[in-house]
Amino acid sequence: MNTRMFARVFGIIFLVVGIGGFIPGLTQPHDHPNLAVEAASGMELGLFPVNVLHNLVHIAFGIWGLIAARSMSAARGYAQVVAIAYAVLTILGLIPATNTTFGLVPIYGHDIWLHALLAGVAAYFGFVRHDTEVRSTPHLTA
Repeated sequence: MNTRMFARVFGIIFLVVGIGGFIPGLTQPHDHPNLAVEAASGMELGLFPVNVLHNLVHIAFGIWGLIAARSMSAARGYAQVVAIAYAVLTILGLIPATNTTFGLVPIYGHDIWLHALLAGVAAYFGFVRHDTEVRSTPHLTA
């Protein structure tokens, strides 16, 4: 898998997860502690705390991933931002005072290990892997 494919796959996954957070059968109602934004609040797949803002962030990252997949440099930049953002979210999720992102988005529980995993994969594609854009040229035949 190259970095452009990473951006495409992450984009699709983020879109599916973001939309899934609004589907009642996939998200069980749940009252998150210290959460100011309670719209669409619940536990996606019974495991991951979400609310309307959380779902919208996933959808935004999904759309961005699909757009970024169009070029290698955009995909690499996307991977770098995902790596840094999700590493920060992992740390914030570990701290009780910030595990609801200051009352806006729940990022505790199973979100912590998931965010750490996402950050690690994105860091590989954003900072370690060095793909080159392969441009196809028409073959000339005599």
